Amino acid sequence: MKFLKLLILLFTIPIFSQQGGMWIPSLLKGMNETEMKNLGMKMKAEDIYSVNKSSLKDAIVHFDGGCTSEIISNKGLLLTNHHCGYDAIQSHSTLEHDYLQDGFWARDIYAELPNPGMVATLIVSINDVTDKVLEGVGSLPTETEKQKKIQENINIVQNNFPKESWQDTRIRTFYEGNQYILFVTETFKDIRLVGAPPSSIGKFGSDTDNWVWPRHTGDFSIFRIYANKDNKPAEYSQDNVPYTPKHFLPISLDGISEDDFTLVFGFPGRTQEYLPSFAVEQIVNTLNPAKIEIRDAALKVQDGFMRKDKAIKIQYASKYASVANYWKKWIGEKQGLEKSNAIQIKKDFEKEFSKRVEKEGKTKEYGAILKDFEESYTEITEYALARDYFNEVVLRNTELLSFGFKLYQLEQVYNSKGEQAFTDRKANLLKEFEEAYKNFNPTVDERVFEQLLSLYLNKSPYSPPSLTKENLSKLTSDVYKKSKLTSYEGVKDLLKGDAKSTIKDLNKDTGYELVKLLANYYTDKVIPIYTELNLKINALQREYMKAQLELFPDARYFPDANSTLRVTYGVVKGYHPSDGVYYEPVTHLDGIMEKYIPGDYEFDVPTKLIQLYKNKDYGIYGEDDKMPVCFIGTNHTTGGNSGSPAIDANGNLIGLNFDRVWEGTMSDIHYDPEICRNIMVDIRYVLFIIDKFANADNLINEMKLVHPKKATKKTKKRR
Repeated sequence: MKFLKLLILLFTIPIFSQQGGMWIPSLLKGMNETEMKNLGMKMKAEDIYSVNKSSLKDAIVHFDGGCTSEIISNKGLLLTNHHCGYDAIQSHSTLEHDYLQDGFWARDIYAELPNPGMVATLIVSINDVTDKVLEGVGSLPTETEKQKKIQENINIVQNNFPKESWQDTRIRTFYEGNQYILFVTETFKDIRLVGAPPSSIGKFGSDTDNWVWPRHTGDFSIFRIYANKDNKPAEYSQDNVPYTPKHFLPISLDGISEDDFTLVFGFPGRTQEYLPSFAVEQIVNTLNPAKIEIRDAALKVQDGFMRKDKAIKIQYASKYASVANYWKKWIGEKQGLEKSNAIQIKKDFEKEFSKRVEKEGKTKEYGAILKDFEESYTEITEYALARDYFNEVVLRNTELLSFGFKLYQLEQVYNSKGEQAFTDRKANLLKEFEEAYKNFNPTVDERVFEQLLSLYLNKSPYSPPSLTKENLSKLTSDVYKKSKLTSYEGVKDLLKGDAKSTIKDLNKDTGYELVKLLANYYTDKVIPIYTELNLKINALQREYMKAQLELFPDARYFPDANSTLRVTYGVVKGYHPSDGVYYEPVTHLDGIMEKYIPGDYEFDVPTKLIQLYKNKDYGIYGEDDKMPVCFIGTNHTTGGNSGSPAIDANGNLIGLNFDRVWEGTMSDIHYDPEICRNIMVDIRYVLFIIDKFANADNLINEMKLVHPKKATKKTKKRR
């Protein structure tokens, strides 16, 4: 297949050592391996990924579907970010035992806390199945028919690919549908909380410091994978035992220096590196500003209540952090794209693209792509904006509306699939609602509702005309006084009957009536046109990607992130965020004390940590009378890389990825090596907190601590 020959070429041409890119670990031999060695790596590509022997990939875990974690002991000990384990830590917290405030440390395996529903997934193998998935697709006349055939082929390939009974298969698309790869996986379902520092360490700086360097956050938590007696995945059971991994990461005590090689291994969520300029303009000028405004309004309401009431703070801590995370990211992304002149860079590339299309005689195949892009993005803008307003207001940030939408979907299940499907879905919903309503406060949500619905009705290009005539204050009051969606007991009462009576009761509820009005209007006026236009844009993007690979054979093209296992490599490096300013690549405990504000929920510091600092009691983890905390590098990361291990040149753990610098958050769309930096917790700070702060030496004793730099010095001396 021509595309695969081109792909092999891309991975075998040795070029200069350059950072940026999220590479498939099974395809590192050639160009990538050469680049990594030029940056200082001492390993071989096979040490990173192998199906025939244990390798680094066997220690890298997809944590609960959204983050990354790594195995750091031969007893299945998992290290990930504090913010990745936050929901679990919160769920175990009460006013009497507030693990968010005080931290949690299991002194033995019997004290470790189970987390129902949490999963940890390991990659067994990575397999190219492009030819089989695209078989019979090219001759089909329409995009809808092509996508239908691709899905049929995917189902056949997944169902027939050889695997063990406890394993799963999943196929993901790469290069905008020009390549398909099948992953064989093992998913463990008994994951227990082992340790977490207090939020004053694990979330130090909170939302103020989020996405900002210099950073001083000990963003880590510890879990453990449990398996059955045969070391295979199993549902939670008291009979399960700690998992024995094929590989776990040794931990380096030698620290880092500027220009040291760093490899970040994990599951990056989503990037859009190959968008045309028209798409980037839409993001910068239309979509991001709207989403920022909506979340800003929600956050101000929630923050006001959280600062006054500790119980509400516990209820909303995880939700607030989740909403704030991308709110701040979008602000930085917009500013970064503008500052780096990304739109003009895209336009300049498009001029060169057009020249190559003409030069190579490819006008028939690719000559209309850019013009079609421009027309399609112009046409879809108001529908994309209306979609974002609906998603942000109804589905994500107003809980009563999001609960109501799940019930709206339940009614659609009954209409399309009948009573049995309805009954099954209802049972699952009740379980989901029972957990969700524990952290729901109708007083807080009512104020969020009023603020966000006002934005939706006044600024969305498409909203129900009948609602614009309503008195919003009265509507808000009526919904939260009369609707049963304001409590779990109320929802249970609505769902207590059979399908017909439940649907009848739902449609009498004030809150549900509003949700149904919003959803029906959105489904009727926005989704059909948006879907049609988006399908066309996706087809154009696939052709645009194919054309770039074909017309720029010497360029480096990594596939966009899609929550599959990737390697990104770089070096420890400072940067210049603005004229006359330079940021060093390492922070220390001194910086925590400089930011310390007693009693402040973002910048308070535990008394014991203050005492350790005053006594310079850093144990074996300090360096030159200082305690390193965080460092930055040129690794190309995104959401999903939270919790990813930072690995040194020899395959040892040196840090834990948790963030990016604000100036470089646009790296999901445009990576600029001058200012894009990922932020990592120094593993020595993690060990220092576990050992000296928490006195959890039972965990330290599980780990393999090494001195790779000292070993290298000894080898050089012997030579």
